[in-house]
Amino acid sequence: MSWPRIIAHADMDAFYASAEQLDDPSLRGKPVIVGPRSRRGVVLTASYEARKFGVKSAMPAVQAAQLCPQGIFVPPRFERYQELSACIMQAFGDFSPVVEALSLDEAFIEMTGASGLFGSPQNMGQQIRQAVYEVTGGLTASVGVASTKYVAKVASDFNKPNAVTVVPPEDAIAWLDPMPVRRLWGAGPKTVPRLERIGLYTIGDVRRADSQWLRKHLGSASEHFQRLANAQDRRGVSHRRVARSMGSDRTLTQDINNAEDIRYHLRRSADRIGERLRRKGYRARGVRVKLKNHAFKSFSRQVLLARPTDHAQELFDAGVTLLDQFENNGPYRLVGMAAYDIQSANAPEQYGLNFDQRNTTEKSQALEKTVDAISEKFGNGLVTRAGNIGKSKTVSDFTPNLDFIEE
Repeated sequence: MSWPRIIAHADMDAFYASAEQLDDPSLRGKPVIVGPRSRRGVVLTASYEARKFGVKSAMPAVQAAQLCPQGIFVPPRFERYQELSACIMQAFGDFSPVVEALSLDEAFIEMTGASGLFGSPQNMGQQIRQAVYEVTGGLTASVGVASTKYVAKVASDFNKPNAVTVVPPEDAIAWLDPMPVRRLWGAGPKTVPRLERIGLYTIGDVRRADSQWLRKHLGSASEHFQRLANAQDRRGVSHRRVARSMGSDRTLTQDINNAEDIRYHLRRSADRIGERLRRKGYRARGVRVKLKNHAFKSFSRQVLLARPTDHAQELFDAGVTLLDQFENNGPYRLVGMAAYDIQSANAPEQYGLNFDQRNTTEKSQALEKTVDAISEKFGNGLVTRAGNIGKSKTVSDFTPNLDFIEE
């Protein structure tokens, strides 16, 4: 059977932890846990040596330390991860002009029509994997190759680490059938138990289920899951995707419920997001505030802005207006903000007729750009807001302050 499309999905192996082991040879072969070793810290990722003990991403650091007492905790270095990611994505671009990055460490690569250059799907996967190793100086990736995005993504995770898995189109259904339902794209912590409660434990179970019966239990999502179970996915690889939101979440060393403390952390998040928006050449149309209480339950509220902005003060002002909408009074262990509905800073913009306000905004934006320039030349932290001086240091570390794509 011929391949109607050839799509590769490349996923770095334990990216953050592997980057730390790459830069510090003394960590190689040892259980590395990336994240703050504190009572309230959260694991960002763990090396495969640590995963053998049950350490997983998003696990409380305390639990990780109990499972793996010999684990070596390393603080994250996001600028380094972004630097490596840029090299990796550039390497993917040598194989195809159409690369769809999902995050810093994974991407789809459109390989249809590339057989004359790179050979069989197996050879394509091997060459992509080798290119990543060479451009990073030793990091490994796992690559899945299939005729659909969904199957390629499942394949890249099938035999990690440092592996290539090729699933020909004629084998895709039989290959998916025995896999657990958690492998269905979109089946999360709430959906998987629902599927299992109605007796569907494998992808094959979903594929063979009566469509009307499944719709009765799952609603419109049933059609999506059955299409995937039949290895059907019409989505193509898109090289036009950009980050749709940028977030800055802060896990705190102690719970807070005072409005002033919450505003303090929102201010810091707004400054961080504003700087990243300007550096990347984006503006955002919306602001979302996220709070997580001591029971790890998350609450969020969001608002659309009158016009797109990369201005930290405007992001902060919008975030503060949302605080009155939270019914839960805390205390909170995490305060976060995200800018969403992102567009290019070069997109046409309609200004209002309030020229005084416009002039004030432009002066404030000029000041923020000046601070950006100082930070870029001399390092972060040299210039700070007067209101931040003497504030309680309740930040243990950032949760991932990374550009990310919302599916």
